[in-house]
Amino acid sequence: MGASGARVAIITGASAGIGLHTALGLARAGMRVVMVGRNPQRMEAARKFVAERVPGAVLDTALADFSSLDEVRALAADLLARCERIDVLVNNAGLISRRYAVSAEGYEVTVAVNHLAPFLLTNLLLDRLKASAQEDQPARIVTVASQAHRGARLDLATLTHPTNWTPLSAYGRSKLANVLFTRALAERIDPAVVVAACLHPGVIATDIGDRAGTIAGLGWRLAKLFLPGPDKGAATSIFLATVADPTPFHGAYVVGKRIAEPDAAAGDARLAEALWQESAHLVGL
Repeated sequence: MGASGARVAIITGASAGIGLHTALGLARAGMRVVMVGRNPQRMEAARKFVAERVPGAVLDTALADFSSLDEVRALAADLLARCERIDVLVNNAGLISRRYAVSAEGYEVTVAVNHLAPFLLTNLLLDRLKASAQEDQPARIVTVASQAHRGARLDLATLTHPTNWTPLSAYGRSKLANVLFTRALAERIDPAVVVAACLHPGVIATDIGDRAGTIAGLGWRLAKLFLPGPDKGAATSIFLATVADPTPFHGAYVVGKRIAEPDAAAGDARLAEALWQESAHLVGL
């Protein structure tokens, strides 16, 4: 059904934190791992980090800045040229922006990087993921969402130019979009071929919260001292990428290794479909 050879996993935001430890876990699982990030020096350091811990691992790096949809398109073209098969796509890249900023296309940067970029990348790689499925081994699309989606509300009219912007409200909206995206994606694909799931990684000591504004950022840096490390944060992504039968998790929001009930807004099928249509329009699909 699919191409031969080692299973291939692509992980975005793999230069540090949860993404780096996801790459480590999937390399340990015997997959060829393609680590995606923005900075060539940081990506090479990340590749060496995994290579030193998994001797013989097959590791590649790829570069893209997710605040540019043109760079996402170029990344997809590069990955399709290099990877005859893609068995796992982990949409892990994300940010909290300290101040209001816009992407290359003029969209609010948090929703651009955290939602529109993975939406576009997933769609551009979807046919290769489908073609890589094996009889008893569906391909997987794993999207890192967050409990931060709870309480967030999406107004599609102001999706890319939100009013009353704060770092954390923008992040919460983007994570709600991740859950809705997974729901709409799951409606479009056969779980026997590709399983789509999203997850909350836990409240983990990474650098993402450092940019959450002066007070929140300071609080985050203090709290990090007492939080579990990114290896724990990668556990659910690794589980969904490697579990023998992922089909029960199709379309689900997963916490730990269990399906959890997301916020009511994330269960709105009409909103999920409307967000899909608006996102497709915004990224030019």
